[in-house]
Amino acid sequence: ELAIRHLGVKVLSLFFIDRVANYRVYTEDGPKPGRLAEIVETSLREFAREARYRELKWLQLPPESLHHGYFAEDKQHKFKDASGNTADDATAYELIMGNKERLLSLDEPLRFIFSHSALREGWDNPNVFQICTLNERASTMTKRQEIGRGLRLPVDQQGERVRDDSVNRLCVVSNESYNEFAKGLQESY
Repeated sequence: ELAIRHLGVKVLSLFFIDRVANYRVYTEDGPKPGRLAEIVETSLREFAREARYRELKWLQLPPESLHHGYFAEDKQHKFKDASGNTADDATAYELIMGNKERLLSLDEPLRFIFSHSALREGWDNPNVFQICTLNERASTMTKRQEIGRGLRLPVDQQGERVRDDSVNRLCVVSNESYNEFAKGLQESY
């Protein structure tokens, strides 16, 4: 983001996780950050103290405003693991699809998105620059869909495609077999 912010391009990172409980925990006192949310918030606080990131004003905001999980919800509005094919998944899809312009706005602090199954088909976001797979996927189709979330030309604040080699790179953070798959897929595109 430091390298391309002058172009008005917002950088998003997408995390595919194995279980919702790793991101959000429900207790008698209400929802609490799970292990992954805690790690992200701790890391963001550390980055905010580093001089090289001072130009990123959003990093000075409360860390909990910089990440969110998009998951299917049950009737009590609790996030849940889902196959991606249930009626509850429709709520997650609508949230993502209905607010894409807001999500891409530099005024919206959200930069880090966590998903269990809600972002497979139908969600394309041009400004996903990092995909981190914290799950084990055996299906080639699922891997293809996950990586496909970041294989789009980014857009600037006016919604115009940015055709600049410095911004058209996708970073995939995953296990070794997934890395080889992602590399091959990117090279073929």
